[in-house]
Amino acid sequence: MRTNVEHFKCGIEDGIATIALDRPERKNPLTFESYAELRDWFRDLQYADDVNAVVFASNGGNFSSGGDVHDIIGPLTKMSMKELLAFTRMTGDLVKAMVNCGKPIVAAIDGICVGAGAIIAMASDLRIATPEAKVAFLFTRVGLAGCDMGACAILPRIIGQGRAAELLYTGRSMSAEEGHAWGFHNKLVAADELSSEAHALASRIAAGPTFGNMMTKTMLAQEWSMSIEQAIEAEAQAQAICMQTADFERAYTAFVAKEKPVFEGN
Repeated sequence: MRTNVEHFKCGIEDGIATIALDRPERKNPLTFESYAELRDWFRDLQYADDVNAVVFASNGGNFSSGGDVHDIIGPLTKMSMKELLAFTRMTGDLVKAMVNCGKPIVAAIDGICVGAGAIIAMASDLRIATPEAKVAFLFTRVGLAGCDMGACAILPRIIGQGRAAELLYTGRSMSAEEGHAWGFHNKLVAADELSSEAHALASRIAAGPTFGNMMTKTMLAQEWSMSIEQAIEAEAQAQAICMQTADFERAYTAFVAKEKPVFEGN
């Protein structure tokens, strides 16, 4: 998987890709270019065999301040409807790419995590945060609707309809304690432990059957729109496919030998 990116930080080590927005002096806002490059990077990720999990990290004490006021918000006020729709579809495509990349994503959230930054955290599979993390879906506060980049579909499934409605209507910040109690954050840790905790979780997941992880992520996304009967049948097919992998046999052999299985992703 390529690490020579221009508009965000990216490194790969031991099967874990660590990425972060890289404008810490402005709390890591997104630009047209970083949106598009992140979208393309996550699209490519589903074909990358050298990455088994992703940590989307904070940088300089903040996760992301969302769309840049000067580089994005200003230009949007001067665009035609066709141009605006192209932009909103592009931002939504970033979420689609994250959901469909086949690799578990752990968001490590410190400080400001608002607007599109909150959406990126929401679109991740797991979220670890510091007590200083402040998550806000600010869209109504800039005169827009709360229904941005899939927020009205995804956020209620994480924290519940009523809580999501409050955050999306008011644009207020969700404190770290609220986020943990409501199930948005999986864990709260001190700032100096955030990176190590996020990477430890990503490494634990990546050490599992990576094909099975891909299938789990795929089904978590696809089953939103299925009936219970459809979901059960889809999972039966998915599990039967996983039973044909060598990792399934490796797990059995290790169990019989009373050893810990070493998965290889096939």
